[in-house]
Amino acid sequence: MTEQRRPRILLTGFSVFPGAPVNPTEALVGSLREAPLAIDSDLKTAVLSVEYDTIAAQLAALCADFQPDIALHFGLARECRGFRLERIARNTNAKARPDNLGNMPVAAAICAGPETLASTLPLMEIERRLAAAGLPVEWSDDAGGYLCNTVFTLSAAHACEGLKPTMAGFIHVPPLYTDASATGATMLLSDLRRGADIIVSAAVDAWSGS
Repeated sequence: MTEQRRPRILLTGFSVFPGAPVNPTEALVGSLREAPLAIDSDLKTAVLSVEYDTIAAQLAALCADFQPDIALHFGLARECRGFRLERIARNTNAKARPDNLGNMPVAAAICAGPETLASTLPLMEIERRLAAAGLPVEWSDDAGGYLCNTVFTLSAAHACEGLKPTMAGFIHVPPLYTDASATGATMLLSDLRRGADIIVSAAVDAWSGS
């Protein structure tokens, strides 16, 4: 049984990147800083720079003194139609594309560890709660080949100093309605925030009952 204390939660989003002049996950982090969660927890938020060479160091710096119990990572997938729950991280850079600095990683394993790593979030309960709240939700077994999959892999593999969460996972979200360049499915920031609160609450409940 986990000792009864406030869980430490790391919640990350990403900055803008090539092809995405607006990143909803950056806006989500801003919303959480302006109006903190009404959940009994210690929350640290961060907007990660889209850079292969520094991403592991960014995560390590965030976690060195914090050591989160739960790591929730959010990213943009322009084609998804709701909260996309990623089941699997793939420990490879084989499908990488250039980052914000134009850099490409070597097509090799991201870190030491297995070829695939499963999300340890309570995904079925998260889906149930999102659907009950009337929010769109979908599933995926491929987090892509960009920094989203890299962060998911590093977190799930406990590959960064201080980042050894009991629960780790990745959620993709669609563009915001305020993104004039977006086509297809989009989401209101209020719904993005509402869904994030639900996801955090489900994770905290599962952690507290473990």
